[in-house]
Amino acid sequence: MSDHLPATPAWPPRSAPRLFVETPLSQGAQVSIDGPQAHYLGRVMRVGPGDAVILCDDVSGEWAARAISVGKRDLVLECVDLLRGREAVPDFTLCAGLLKKDRFDLVLEKACELGVRHIQPVLTRRCVADKLNLDRARATLIEAAEQCARTALPTIAAPMRLDALLRDWEAPRALFFADEQGGAPALATFAAHSGPAALLTGPEGGFTDEERAAIRAHTSARAITLGPRILRGETACIAATALWMGGMGDWSTD
Repeated sequence: MSDHLPATPAWPPRSAPRLFVETPLSQGAQVSIDGPQAHYLGRVMRVGPGDAVILCDDVSGEWAARAISVGKRDLVLECVDLLRGREAVPDFTLCAGLLKKDRFDLVLEKACELGVRHIQPVLTRRCVADKLNLDRARATLIEAAEQCARTALPTIAAPMRLDALLRDWEAPRALFFADEQGGAPALATFAAHSGPAALLTGPEGGFTDEERAAIRAHTSARAITLGPRILRGETACIAATALWMGGMGDWSTD
């Protein structure tokens, strides 16, 4: 027989489901879960009494909780340990031309995964879509944050017209403008600016000549190129955000 005792399983296990909740979390706090979240935990993830669930409240951070009561339609979880505090998020805003629903859903999901702090949908002349369901958009961001283990939710604003965005822009935040007709190399332009930053990308049909001229004339705008090919709106958002996060964001601090 071996003299070695079996290793104690790690708690909480890496496979524990994750949820964002609106209830403030603290040591010993009990959180009631019902509705779709209860269905997900009880029916999909098969959480039973004593099982671990990771909870986040977008304020205090990430908590390991234990299920102390599991019913058919609700659960009660108790916070046990604070695993980590709410993460610091780079001050980067994505100003994305509004796209068709499925493509903008992809932008929201990937922006969250990449570490964007704030998302500002932008209405331009060639936007095919002109409305955004904010509740649904926030739900998409929450789901993405749960999947990628963010402890800080990105915020999202109602769509804003391009002229209003430019008129109300607050310096010294740089506005990096992904211009399909060309600009300065993106990475070098990012590196030349320190401080709050934003990225402006266009809709499916791109910007009009008048819109492009207005953006370039803005004192905070810096036109950048994303390479020799014309990118779809969602590709431009993802590629440029990843480039900024890799060079100027929080990827190098892990």
